[in-house]
Amino acid sequence: MKANATLLQMKYARIINIFAGKANISLYDGLTFFYHSALYRLVRRGISDLHCMSDDYLADNLFDEYKETHQNIISSEKIP
Repeated sequence: MKANATLLQMKYARIINIFAGKANISLYDGLTFFYHSALYRLVRRGISDLHCMSDDYLADNLFDEYKETHQNIISSEKIP
């Protein structure tokens, strides 16, 4: 199912705001990460009606993806 584009944009803004607070990053960095995330691609395509999930739930998923991404970066920097 596809959601209304305007409603999706409003949902994206709420998710980014919550996520940026959890990750302690700027809204700009949160926006950048969100639009390059797997979560964004899934919501945009309407996969599993993710747009019906709560903003907090989606922000938590985005934060988990953020932690995974940054853990991989930190791990690769430690390898000689």
